[in-house]
Amino acid sequence: MAKGNTNRIDELLASVTTDLMGDSQTTFQDNSIRVERLLLDMVRPDPVQPRRVLPESIHLRFHNNHVTPTQALRELVQIVQIAARQRGRPFNSVLELLPKADDEHEEETAVNLSPEEQLLHDLVNLSVTIRDDGQVNPLTVVDVSQGVTRLFRIETGERRYWATWLLRDFIPNYTGDGMIPCIIIPERQSSVFRQAKENTARSGLTAIALARQAALLLLTVHGYEIPAYAVDNNFYRQALKLDLRAKREYTDATLSAMGGIGRMQFSRLKALLKLSDEALELADRHNLDERKLRPILEVSPEYHAEIVRQVVDFNLTSKQVEELCVGEVSDNDSDTDPIPASAAKIAKAALSTNSISAQDIARALIKQEGDLSLAKARLNALRRLLAETENYLTE
Repeated sequence: MAKGNTNRIDELLASVTTDLMGDSQTTFQDNSIRVERLLLDMVRPDPVQPRRVLPESIHLRFHNNHVTPTQALRELVQIVQIAARQRGRPFNSVLELLPKADDEHEEETAVNLSPEEQLLHDLVNLSVTIRDDGQVNPLTVVDVSQGVTRLFRIETGERRYWATWLLRDFIPNYTGDGMIPCIIIPERQSSVFRQAKENTARSGLTAIALARQAALLLLTVHGYEIPAYAVDNNFYRQALKLDLRAKREYTDATLSAMGGIGRMQFSRLKALLKLSDEALELADRHNLDERKLRPILEVSPEYHAEIVRQVVDFNLTSKQVEELCVGEVSDNDSDTDPIPASAAKIAKAALSTNSISAQDIARALIKQEGDLSLAKARLNALRRLLAETENYLTE
């Protein structure tokens, strides 16, 4: 990426310094900032926004102009319909996702929702609130119009944007005018720091989204160009070689934009970008916290996704994840290396397969781990190790 002008970075920081200190009135005293009702079609989400509202695959296809907003939401609804049908909760209209006021079994319906089910449920709730009470909080958008073509990029409020599209195209009896209230900011006053502060001030920001947010801030203060198109994880991974030590003058503003966290936590969040792409998507979808993901970074990337799946499937604690990762296989398989004692024990145990039962092994695992979920996860890891051993013998 080409590096930008240091003066531009100073302008970005200056635009949010007062806001970070708590003086929110200054922003609205600027005559160049205005509030307007804009056509939904003239507003677009920020493609590098760290928070993912839509699933990753739909997010990328939408920002690459392969699907329209309506088609993107239709894909989401179809994904949720399949998941709900598999769990015995089929629906036709999205309004059926909302609990009924006279439903005596409301508690029973609030069961294990998949991430996509929960997302659509929340968007429908927000849509109905906008329908009944109006759009209370305007979006903050950046004017990126070119010539006579008016276009605005969302800085904050993407969930409200998608909820409004859902209300317009998927909820019956919509009577709106297709407009949405927005606070419009000139492009030169747009700020990744203000966006970060808004993100961290709201609930629901995952550890992976925070990792992207940390990366975006680091890339900005180091003068990297932030693209106006969809990017993959490698864009954010550029920040792995950057830190705040070289930009001490921006440290306080950066940590404040991240919610006032310390430098150690900032570094730990950024380190999550070392996870494989599949592991990043899974961890983001299931909102796994940083403490659970930290031990996985010590394991070879080829195992990341599988371990994350086990964390999700068995709801492992951070301590259990750490114990699981300690036993992962080494990448070094040279014949000249001494055989580890643990490998020798497994090979010796193979001699006893005729004298022990599956029940004996299950009881031993539970006794050793002290937890059924961790015992199952350990067995899955052993199963994969044995499969790889068979492949190695075959080769």
